[in-house]
Amino acid sequence: MLDTALWISLALFVVAILLNVYRLTIGPSLPDRILALDTMYVNSIGLIILFCIWLNSKTYFEAALLIAMLGFISTVAVCKYLLRGDIIE
Repeated sequence: MLDTALWISLALFVVAILLNVYRLTIGPSLPDRILALDTMYVNSIGLIILFCIWLNSKTYFEAALLIAMLGFISTVAVCKYLLRGDIIE
């Protein structure tokens, strides 16, 4: 049962990432592209967690936390640059 749920969720995450790539390349404005990139970070974290569950391992959870921190910091930096034109005041 868990194996089937993992395959279904993996397929849904792959579809979500493909839709994010589409929005990232075709996005009509820069904020749409930033939002697509942020959503790709969240989806990649979900894929790493699914991979951990599939391998029955706890080692990749730290990588997921690191990607979450870097994704948050980079999204804040890009949004600040978009609004003000400068990252550091």
